[in-house]
Amino acid sequence: MGVDLSVQLGPLRLKTPLMSASGCFGYGVEYAGVVDLASLGAVVVKGLFLNERDGHPPPRIVETPSGMLNAIGLQGIGVHRFVREKMPELRQLGATVIVNVCGTTVDEYVEVSKVLSDTEGVAALELNISCPNIKEGGISFGCSLAGTRRVVSAVRRATRLPIIPKLTPNVTDVASFAAAAEEAGADAVSLVNTFLAMAIDVEARRPKLSNGMGGLSGPAIRPIAVRMVYECARLVKIPVIGIGGIVSAADVLEFLIAGATAVQVGTANFVDPFIWGKLEAGLRSYLERHGIPRVADLVGSLQTGSAR
Repeated sequence: MGVDLSVQLGPLRLKTPLMSASGCFGYGVEYAGVVDLASLGAVVVKGLFLNERDGHPPPRIVETPSGMLNAIGLQGIGVHRFVREKMPELRQLGATVIVNVCGTTVDEYVEVSKVLSDTEGVAALELNISCPNIKEGGISFGCSLAGTRRVVSAVRRATRLPIIPKLTPNVTDVASFAAAAEEAGADAVSLVNTFLAMAIDVEARRPKLSNGMGGLSGPAIRPIAVRMVYECARLVKIPVIGIGGIVSAADVLEFLIAGATAVQVGTANFVDPFIWGKLEAGLRSYLERHGIPRVADLVGSLQTGSAR
């Protein structure tokens, strides 16, 4: 039988629940030679500030057991260069583009959002209020309920585009932050960003990352991320996007059954840039095997209790 992989993410209709995760897929165009960007649910591009940003000096990436530590420091080309240099190609490729918006102040979030709101082809804004490895902005908003409300409500007033705050796991109760984002006008939430972590070179007795600490991603974090998605999906009415260590269709299914409407795939892109077709084929096979006509029917279908 034919199955329907489309999902409704607030006002957005996505072809599939499979989205790239910001920071692990560049600006999308880098993968265009190996991935049909138009076939993805959405391409979530690398985070953008108002101006260009260098990020942290190397070393910035360290492998860990079942995961990866990064402290890139949100290096980027800035929103104006992105609009000039990357968006024309993304439009031509037919990608559904969601832009990860960064800021050191509320005003910067608003200004970047305004620029993108006037840019043809931008489908939604993902607000990065959760990067654990920069000292200013971002995480300082994402670890404060008042800060989360302030950023989301300010951007809500500045744009008609769908808003998706990206939540940090580095808080006591992530579901309360999802609720704060919903109250402030978010159309969906994505979670989780990376976990603050550290690796040490024991011979040199120094951190392996130049920044000292960084964000842990990969399969090691997946069970925690699934739990957090489940908690958030039970509390809020807006869609939840699950992120964290997805490397197989079974991993995608875990997030969907826990309550995620869609998922983002990040670290796995570095290991297997051809993963997208495998994930989609696995989803189709599961739906056909279980006689489920729509992938959306799986969302929040955990048998021990509804995740919605």
